[in-house]
Amino acid sequence: MTFSAPVPFLLLESSGRRFPLAAGSSWAIGRGDGCTVMLDSRSVSRLHALIQRRETGDLSLVDLGSRNGSFVNGKRVSFPVTIQDTDKLVFGDQQLLFRNPERNAGVLAASELGLRNEPTTAMHTNSLATIMVVDIRDFTPLARSLPEAQLAQTIGTFFLRSGQILQRLGSWAQKYIGDAVMAVWVHDQPGNVGAEVLRVLQAVKEINLATAEVSQMLALPAPLRIGAGVSTGLAILGGTDNTALGDAVNTAFRLETATKGLGLGLAVGDRVYAELSPAMRTAFLRRKVTLKGYEDIKECWAISFDGLSRNLP
Repeated sequence: MTFSAPVPFLLLESSGRRFPLAAGSSWAIGRGDGCTVMLDSRSVSRLHALIQRRETGDLSLVDLGSRNGSFVNGKRVSFPVTIQDTDKLVFGDQQLLFRNPERNAGVLAASELGLRNEPTTAMHTNSLATIMVVDIRDFTPLARSLPEAQLAQTIGTFFLRSGQILQRLGSWAQKYIGDAVMAVWVHDQPGNVGAEVLRVLQAVKEINLATAEVSQMLALPAPLRIGAGVSTGLAILGGTDNTALGDAVNTAFRLETATKGLGLGLAVGDRVYAELSPAMRTAFLRRKVTLKGYEDIKECWAISFDGLSRNLP
C-alpha cells in the first residue's frame, strides 16, 4: 500500500484559487511572469516574496524587498519566518491562506498506517561540492536603528540581489538564514572544479558590490558590509529541499565567522585554495584560525574584497 501525502498550497481568499507548492524547493510570489504564485494586483511587486522549503521540511517565507511588504498573521516579515498551517499571508492587497495538510497527513500515515514516507529525491553521499556562506556584518545594531518597513526592504533586497547573482553563476541551491545566504555548487566533473570555484569567488565579489549598492539605494544610516567563507569538500546532497550537510558546510560557516577576527572579507579552505592558479594564490594570506567545533587549529587563506576584485581573472 502506498501513501501519498497532499502537498501544501496557498489559497487566494478573494477567488478561491489554489496555488500548489509541489515540485521543487522554492516558489516565487509576485505579479511577474514565471512566479509560481502569480497575483494580479499593482500593489504586488513583480517579484514580491519567496517560499522556501527548509531541511526540516518546514516552509519559510522570505520577503524580497517588496514595495508594500509581506505579512504573516498581521506581522510584517523582516527576516525569513517559518509559516504554519492556516497562517494568513498578505502581499500588497492580496490575502492568502497557507495550508499544509501534508504535515498532518504524514503524522497519520506514520502512526496509524505504519508507513514510511520516502523522499521524492534521493540523498547522495560523498558528493564533491563547494559551499559559500555570506553574512551581513554588524546587522543587529543597524536593524535596531531602522523602521520595520525599511529593515524588511533592506534584508529582502539583499536576498533578491544575492539570489539573482547565485543563480546566474550556476549555484545548485540557495538558502536564506536570518541575515545570511548559503549557496551550493555541485562538482559533477572533477576536471571542472577549478573553473567552478572561480565562479563561486565571482559570486562573492558581485554580492559584495551589490551589498554596497543596496546601502546607497536605501540611504541606510551606515553602509552594509559582509563577510564570506568558502569551502570545497564532500557533502551529503539531495532531498526534496536540496539539503546540503557535512564537513564542507560546517567549515564554510566557521570560515565566514573567522573573517571577523581576521579583519578580511573572505576566508577559504584548503581545497578552494588548491584549485586557484599560482598567480592568484599569491594574493591570499595564510592564516591560522580556531574554528568552533574543531579541536585543532586550522589553516585558511584570506583576502580583502578589494584584493579579490583585483585578482579575479
